[in-house]
Amino acid sequence: MTMEKTCTEVWKNCLQIIKDNIPNQSFKTWFEPISALKLDGKVLTIQVPSLFFYEWLEEHYVGLLRKTVKKQLGDEGRLEYNIVVDKSSNSGSPYTTNIPSNGNGAAAKFQSMPIPVSINKDIKNPFIIPGLKKLNVDPQLNSNYTFENYIEGDCNRLARSAGYAVAAKPGGTSFNPLMIYGGVGLGKTHLAQAIGNEIKRNMPDKLVIYVSCEKFCQQFVDSLKNNTINDFVNFYQAMDVIIMDDVHNFAGKEKTQDIFFHIFNHLHQSGKQVILSSDKAPKDLAGLEERLLSRFKWGLSADLQIPDLETRIAILRKKMYADGIELPNEVVEYVAHNIDNNVRELEGAMVSLLAQSTLNKKDIDLNLAKQMLKNFIKNTSKEISMEYIQKLVCEYFEVPVDMVKSPTRKREIVQARQISMYLSKSHTKSSLKTIGAFFGGRDHSTVIYACQTVEDLIDTDKKFKGYVHDIQKKLKMN
Repeated sequence: MTMEKTCTEVWKNCLQIIKDNIPNQSFKTWFEPISALKLDGKVLTIQVPSLFFYEWLEEHYVGLLRKTVKKQLGDEGRLEYNIVVDKSSNSGSPYTTNIPSNGNGAAAKFQSMPIPVSINKDIKNPFIIPGLKKLNVDPQLNSNYTFENYIEGDCNRLARSAGYAVAAKPGGTSFNPLMIYGGVGLGKTHLAQAIGNEIKRNMPDKLVIYVSCEKFCQQFVDSLKNNTINDFVNFYQAMDVIIMDDVHNFAGKEKTQDIFFHIFNHLHQSGKQVILSSDKAPKDLAGLEERLLSRFKWGLSADLQIPDLETRIAILRKKMYADGIELPNEVVEYVAHNIDNNVRELEGAMVSLLAQSTLNKKDIDLNLAKQMLKNFIKNTSKEISMEYIQKLVCEYFEVPVDMVKSPTRKREIVQARQISMYLSKSHTKSSLKTIGAFFGGRDHSTVIYACQTVEDLIDTDKKFKGYVHDIQKKLKMN
């Protein structure tokens, strides 16, 4: 009893000194949960709730602890930790392990020690509202975000392929972590969650969690306030797959970065999968600790770019199919041509168009599309669809629209076709290959020949030149 009283007194004296040297919140979080266990000669043993606690103390407070213990026990005074490794032991007494203090702030030697945890027993799920019992971990995923709904294009091929590989073998590829980065509205969240949904579909027993960086930071602050930091860390360390969205929001949040650094290390060393998204490449992220940034670069960083016209059209058609609606081709092309910032705006324009059509009880045609999408489309020169050019040229020459795409060699049809190709090249962003495919599956060499023929006739034939100028005026009035 005397020994116990002595170690308690020594630790109590230590705490008084420590309390005067650190912020009150830090003292409550990191020192109040500690209890003195024994004093063996000049070695004071203190019990800490988890391995993470030990790592944090050794990294942030080892100097203060060492000086305080020596002040109480003399120059030979040393500190030893008794770490609670598993609280879920059936015997009622926790399994513990003793580790001496390194005394130099380096706890890395023991960071890879596994922490046996039971997800249904002792770990508090920060996603669950207090008072509601839930045994299974809700992955927090949107079921609509799947690979099937994610249109592949040149803009996202690398990221999508890497994501699919990760989904097939989480933690088992060199893409760990997988960092997906790109501008606003290009599909980062969709792709990240698609990986999670695919893993849950094929491996339902895997513990997958999706969390935004902002949500994670808020949960960390709450755990500090409620003194539940161990539950918070243990929950995330128990996951098989963590999907962290918008990690650029870690900027300036040093304590939260420290927590995530330890969680990341544990997961990576345990062969678990980490998926990250950001609006910038790792090398361009500001306000993040170098050690965290270096870990973000361990795996694969894949960027998402603005989708090209063909991909934008495919995205709109996919959405139309999913919503069970049909729109004229000229409307689809008009929207895809003019809204080229990001996918979110593209889909938003489509939703706006459908809503206005329903409210006004009007069919969606090109004029309605132009009227309704004024707020979406920039006030710069607007592109015109190939469908519209073809329609205008055919009306001007009074030839059937379907004949222009046919193999016929009639002079008036060939003339309309060649002028349509020439104007499509001048007034749209479409490639020669796309233009040729649109006008009856012809190749790019046919388009080049048509454009050259029209330019030659403009230079040599005044009547022909007048035709082309008349049609161009109509286009400018568009």
